[in-house]
Amino acid sequence: MQHLVAPSLLSANFLQLEKDIQMVNRSQADMFHVDVMDGHFVPNISFGFSIIKQIKSVAEKPLDVHLMISEPDKYLQDFKEAGADWLSVHYETCQHLHRTIQQIRKLGMKPGVVVNPHNPVDLLQDILPDVDFVLLMSVNPGFGGQHFINNAFGRIAKLNKMRKERNPELLIEVDGGVDTSNAARLVHAGADILVAGSAVFKSDDPEKTISTLKKPT
Repeated sequence: MQHLVAPSLLSANFLQLEKDIQMVNRSQADMFHVDVMDGHFVPNISFGFSIIKQIKSVAEKPLDVHLMISEPDKYLQDFKEAGADWLSVHYETCQHLHRTIQQIRKLGMKPGVVVNPHNPVDLLQDILPDVDFVLLMSVNPGFGGQHFINNAFGRIAKLNKMRKERNPELLIEVDGGVDTSNAARLVHAGADILVAGSAVFKSDDPEKTISTLKKPT
């Protein structure tokens, strides 16, 4: 399978959000990445349900919604109704992670689990058979435009080995500081989905950048 690219709308121009969404629609990107922050689990606040519904009304590709929020279980149904197709929750926020993942799947969304840079991927050993994807953070969550943390390469490679035994269909997603300079190495390490925000929306030619991320050298 060729790897997927998911531009992160956190870095889009909110005054021209529809224009940026249409650009992604036209591009070689595979999905939209939507970061939801609550100002509690992470020190920032971003998209709410009404904005996601508006994004969904224009987007022609799936919405990959990443919940950086405390107590995500309270809002799973709401995110489904808002238009989430993929929904990921942080390992660090779920007291009963397996139950949360089961509920996401029951609601008809692809369930994923996210782990922060400081937590070892070994923590995910027992949940791997139950999720469709794992999102590895390659920055500390909460803000766009951060510098890539290099330990992500080793973490991807380790998770790649783990999935061969636990869930060969598992997809590995990487979020944070992804750009055209490290995309090829990330894919080589085992990444299946590249989330890119600033690298896409701050570039002079976003569509060309997405094309380069799809075929890194």
